[in-house]
Amino acid sequence: MNGLWKKYNLRWVIVISIWTFILTIIFSFLSEIFLSSTAIIIAFLLLLIIIFIGVISDMLGIAVAAADAKPFHAMAADKVEGSKIAIKLVRNASVVSSFCNDVIGDICGIISGVVGTSIILQLPDGLLISKSMITVVLAGFVASLTVGGKAVGKNIAIRQSQKIVFKAARFLNFLHINIGVDIIPDVNGKK
Repeated sequence: MNGLWKKYNLRWVIVISIWTFILTIIFSFLSEIFLSSTAIIIAFLLLLIIIFIGVISDMLGIAVAAADAKPFHAMAADKVEGSKIAIKLVRNASVVSSFCNDVIGDICGIISGVVGTSIILQLPDGLLISKSMITVVLAGFVASLTVGGKAVGKNIAIRQSQKIVFKAARFLNFLHINIGVDIIPDVNGKK
């Protein structure tokens, strides 16, 4: 049992739990403020964007777990931009995958529920269909888009893991250059 705790980074679990709590509060608060004065069609578009972010995040988490670092080491030897970050992503696959799949994915799921509820509450009374029926249909719509999107995304992520990781690494490298922050710290202590 003691060896299990050494292998499993308890500090990471605590940090990720705190970040999930903070990010969920922030995004829920912002979506509540934004949605209170937004037209239903805009709220629906926001709902689709949130689902899309969850699907893309899930794809990245799967791709990082499925990718092989060897091609990125070859790119790094040729000084290809973003290759070092790709190596960090793959080297820290469990942390990156957990963050993408669990934190971002779960937050998107929670926020999509908030947005869906906001859409229902904005509907006028006296519709031909009851709000409870619309709630059931909207919940089914959100669930089917999320699950279906993630199923397709996982298939793509496994087949195209190298490309997905490299595109994400190039994007993170762009942010690193422009913000000046190491977005993906190397939690394993390797450089």
